[in-house]
Amino acid sequence: MKHVLKILKKYSFSIVIVFILLFLQANCDLTLPEYTSDIVNIGIQQNGIESPVPEVITEEAYNKLLLFMDSESQEKLNNSYTLISQDNEEYLDKYPLLEEENLYILTNESTDLRNIITLPMIMVYSIEQGNFDYSQLEIDVPEGVNFYEFLSSLDEEVHNQFVNSFTKNYSTDTVSLLEQTAIVYLKDEYTKIGMDVESMQLSYIAITGLKMLGLALASMALTIASVFLTSRIAAFFSRDLRSKVVNKVMTYSNTEFESFSTASLITRSTNDIQQIQMLIVMLLRIVFFAPIMGIGALAKVSGNDMSWIIALAVVTIIGFVIILFSLAMPKFNIVQKLVDKVNLVSREILTGIPVIRAFGTEKHEEERFDKANKDLMKVNLFVNRVMTLMMPTMMFIMNGVSVLIIWVGASKIDAGNIQVGTLIAFITYTMQIIMSFLMISMVSIMVPRAFISLKRIGEVLNKDTSIKELAIPLKFTKELKGVVEFKDVYFRYPDAEEDVLQNISFKATKGTTTAFIGSTGSGKSTLINLIPRFFDVTGGKILIDGVNIKNVSLEELRNKIGYVPQKGILFSGTIESNIAFGLNKLNHEKIKQAAKISQSLEFIEEKKDKFKSEISQGGTNVSGGQRQRLAIARAIATDPEIYIFDDSFSALDYKTDLKLRKELAKITKDATIFIVAQRISTVMQADQIIVLDKGHIVGIGTHKELLKNCEIYQEIAYSQLSKEELK
Repeated sequence: MKHVLKILKKYSFSIVIVFILLFLQANCDLTLPEYTSDIVNIGIQQNGIESPVPEVITEEAYNKLLLFMDSESQEKLNNSYTLISQDNEEYLDKYPLLEEENLYILTNESTDLRNIITLPMIMVYSIEQGNFDYSQLEIDVPEGVNFYEFLSSLDEEVHNQFVNSFTKNYSTDTVSLLEQTAIVYLKDEYTKIGMDVESMQLSYIAITGLKMLGLALASMALTIASVFLTSRIAAFFSRDLRSKVVNKVMTYSNTEFESFSTASLITRSTNDIQQIQMLIVMLLRIVFFAPIMGIGALAKVSGNDMSWIIALAVVTIIGFVIILFSLAMPKFNIVQKLVDKVNLVSREILTGIPVIRAFGTEKHEEERFDKANKDLMKVNLFVNRVMTLMMPTMMFIMNGVSVLIIWVGASKIDAGNIQVGTLIAFITYTMQIIMSFLMISMVSIMVPRAFISLKRIGEVLNKDTSIKELAIPLKFTKELKGVVEFKDVYFRYPDAEEDVLQNISFKATKGTTTAFIGSTGSGKSTLINLIPRFFDVTGGKILIDGVNIKNVSLEELRNKIGYVPQKGILFSGTIESNIAFGLNKLNHEKIKQAAKISQSLEFIEEKKDKFKSEISQGGTNVSGGQRQRLAIARAIATDPEIYIFDDSFSALDYKTDLKLRKELAKITKDATIFIVAQRISTVMQADQIIVLDKGHIVGIGTHKELLKNCEIYQEIAYSQLSKEELK
């Protein structure tokens, strides 16, 4: 995890920007339902009239309203409105009725004016519509008397008693319904004054609609920007993590490579990092966004007496996700291991096709691959089947919640407690809350697999390399060049029960050739691999130019060495790029010279594109001998002080082998050469030949000396050549 956090730290500024963009996007999305509610409640139901507090009212209606207020409310109303007389031309165009009647215009709206004026407007409206029931009053109204004149004639105490007896019939729980009734009266007043109410309604809906469109466009732009930034962060993160993994693998010795299969390392560098990349995208896009949306929507509906429906939905979703999580999580670890298995089998089949065909085991390999493939398929099917339950179940919960809200909300609308638009907004906010939980649930299902991938990547990055370098490495001495000395060297493979090499001591000097020969498994290649520190000795020490190779940097050590492995490995590219593989910069003369010495120039010149000829992956488009010669040319081109040929001439015929070693001798007279060989003819001219048997040196000397005094060397020699040829 620390490696991931370290990489993400580089992109902390971009992550903060993404968070800000998501916050702004959430605010846009959370505001839209409010506008939807306003269009329904105000634009449609209230004809675009936002408040029951009149913007303007006739003098006659104003005086009627005063009759239904106590003295304190009357004072507040008088402080909020100003009388405009008929001769005021400033308002004549806006209010045509001003030609005939004085008007009161709102000039100072106080916070409680809405509560003061709503009930009086309903009273006046009820009386004028003939819907008022006088019998409900606690005082007697004389028949045939103008009701408004009667009210104005009452003294203050009786008047207040009357107002109280009237208002107690209206419940404060139905504020929404009361305001709508007041606005119906207000609409009639506006029409009487000459205001175009229909135009007001259309204008309100249009302006609110444009605000919604602006918010929607802003939300879209913010979404695009956040997705773009998130994708860049995730892509760059996966690039950096992949580079980190590859760089770490490049530091591995053969010991570490044996801890992971090649197929597993490929899966970890590709599929596992892709899983982590997807997690980063999900975290930045959903895990950040969903809580903002959920908490914001919850804040919008908090205090609503239908909030229990949301709580019920959330509890149901969490319970369902826990069940899915417990079923799917154990399978994710299995999936990644099975992906490794499929990669392993595929790689073995693809690299071993010639052998498979030669032995006619195609059917067996098909069955082996089919088994690995089906095992992966079965686990994936199980996980996917579990996951397919999520969406229909979530949709069922969402639709069930919608039905429940409508069912409960319908009764509240009927009772006048809420408006239709408010119910629509509540449904929208509820869906946003549920969708937030749904998004987090989807991520929670992906998280286990990503964390398993994270753990697998961590295993690669946290793996300690057995080949250690000093913090301040030593430098090779300038007095000595190419002197290699083994001093009582022992070596044992990790977890092995016994040493592979024991008590190995010899010295090789500049301008000499040291050859190693012995039966298969005698330790020749192991010994030679200790020089470039592919493995570290478990006992004794190896000195180059008088310095212990453990005390110098790997780079400096390996810059001294030109290494040619048993199997000539080429890389995709051109012949030129393969020969120049170890050079700091391209040198055509060196490349051509190396090709000539390695006996590669002849077949290169025969090709159409010469040194620019393409080499396919693994060098499969050239023969084994050509591949080996190009690998030798690659080592020669670096002009090293020490040459290591690990059975590198085995793929060459005798004639080419002889020519190559003759040319090689001309340029390596000042270098130290190590040759591992199976053929006596390859080592006969060496300055010293070391004979190995079961990890021990059983003979050391020249060809002639060993023929006389080393029984094992004699057996190898006489099994390959006649006595005359060995002289």
